[in-house]
Amino acid sequence: MFSSLGGYLIYIALLLIVPLWAQSRVKKTYQKFSKIATSSYMTGAQVARKILDDNGLFNVSIEETKGTLSDHYDPSKKVVRLSSDNYHGHSMASSAISAHEVGHAIQDANAYAFLRFRHSLVPLANLGSKASFILIIAGALMGAMNLVLLGIIFMSFAVLFQLVTLPVEFNASNRAMEQLVSSGVIRNNEEKDTKKVLNAAALTYVAAAMVALAELIRFVLMFFVGEE
Repeated sequence: MFSSLGGYLIYIALLLIVPLWAQSRVKKTYQKFSKIATSSYMTGAQVARKILDDNGLFNVSIEETKGTLSDHYDPSKKVVRLSSDNYHGHSMASSAISAHEVGHAIQDANAYAFLRFRHSLVPLANLGSKASFILIIAGALMGAMNLVLLGIIFMSFAVLFQLVTLPVEFNASNRAMEQLVSSGVIRNNEEKDTKKVLNAAALTYVAAAMVALAELIRFVLMFFVGEE
């Protein structure tokens, strides 16, 4: 698959250019819509609190966290953490991202299957990310294909985590749109632009999954070539 120069160029493009393009798209979209306020003029923190309360999630708290686009939901502590710009911001970007993170809280409360599955994969995915390359490189240097195979197995857990992340993130975005509209945070003419923010953010997960899968395929092919 990657034996030709053209194949290597495609692989390098997939490995480097696609993630960079996705990150650039997210930053540009976020910067654009972080300057446009919603008609409700609610802050991201207010949006998150309203959606949580509307869904009966009074036990989930909201905290401000450092960094840019460092927003996330912590299921272990039942906390939605919003970066300062989104916590205090009145923009479409702030509302979209805040609602997306609350979408994860709603998933958690509803025992969303893919979210539960992803949580169960965390220990194996972390192990795979740390140990897979060490095992593969060590196996290749020593000619020990069993070590290479073990490394590939570990890597597959990390790749599976990336793939399972996709439905989790897309579902959270769908929930976010539904909640933003039903709660009146955004009006009909604002839905299109809000979707642009959510779709751009989703690109980073798609790019990460593509890169992880390409890496796994490359090492699987190397293993079978080495076995011949």
